[in-house]
Amino acid sequence: MKFIDEAKINVQAGHGGKGCVSFRREKYIPRGGPDGGDGGKGGDIIFEATTRMSTLLDFKYKQSFKAKYGQHGMGAMKNGRAAIDLVVPVPVGTVITDTDTGDILADMTQDGEAVVIAKGGRGGKGNTFFTTSTRQAPRFAQEGEEGEIKNIHLELKLLADVGLIGEPNAGKSTFISVVSQARPKVANYPFTTLEPVLGVVKHKEANPFVITDLPGLIEGAHAGKGMGDRFLKHAERTKILCHLVSLSPEETRPALERFQCIENEVKSYFKNPEQRQKIIVLTKIDLVDEDFVQETIDEFRTNNIEGDIIAISSATQKNINELLNTLLKNLDTTRATSD
Repeated sequence: MKFIDEAKINVQAGHGGKGCVSFRREKYIPRGGPDGGDGGKGGDIIFEATTRMSTLLDFKYKQSFKAKYGQHGMGAMKNGRAAIDLVVPVPVGTVITDTDTGDILADMTQDGEAVVIAKGGRGGKGNTFFTTSTRQAPRFAQEGEEGEIKNIHLELKLLADVGLIGEPNAGKSTFISVVSQARPKVANYPFTTLEPVLGVVKHKEANPFVITDLPGLIEGAHAGKGMGDRFLKHAERTKILCHLVSLSPEETRPALERFQCIENEVKSYFKNPEQRQKIIVLTKIDLVDEDFVQETIDEFRTNNIEGDIIAISSATQKNINELLNTLLKNLDTTRATSD
């Protein structure tokens, strides 16, 4: 399934039904009074978040949603039926914006969360409603109100506990395939991952957590270069960022320089990057000797790079458990703080 994380659609709530102009007509009752009923309410457009969807692909093929109109009022004081609301499912993590005003209408972060995006029109009043002591036979009724019409922008921001960031070929895809059942494309060339990948990690007896492999970042990503901010936005909701830095001998620039380049992109994109926990992960240590690994860690510390620094090999699974233990510890801390 192709990953689609943005869509533009149009929604139109139902119009209210017309009120009825009617007079009682029965045998032996020559002067029957007004008996026109009210029109029914038009259907609302309701967006509901669900974990059963993971992409906005459905909205690529259908961009218009229209709720039904309320039923018109009838004689004998019969009111029209209200229309059934139209419920539109969207993935959890969807942000709904009115494209005409720029207002954020909803941020769907919980499974089952429902929000009325466009309200249906009220039904018009029948002529019975307008009867008074001085106006005993009104020959008019209300039209039903029009339902709201809105142009909507949908943007999906993935909900994950841990986000993997780093340059192309930093080892993100291999790592997530080792610690979860996710199976992203893995190859020895840049940009093998062209869309975010979610995986569920089950480690020891702890509660499972969700990790996402975000496509490789390059310099200028915050301004849209390369994969750009299309994927940086998916890291916004993560509790922890794992910054993976390859120590492969094939790299042409020092690890610290490459780390700082991506860090600058993150700082340029996020409003408060210092508020998000971060773990630095040096990858592919099976391709270099231990002295080089230690020298790299020392260089990071010398340049006042704070936070946990863990060196791993996904190929040999060296220090993978240590990294998962650290992630769980930090997640527990984050959850306790938020509670």
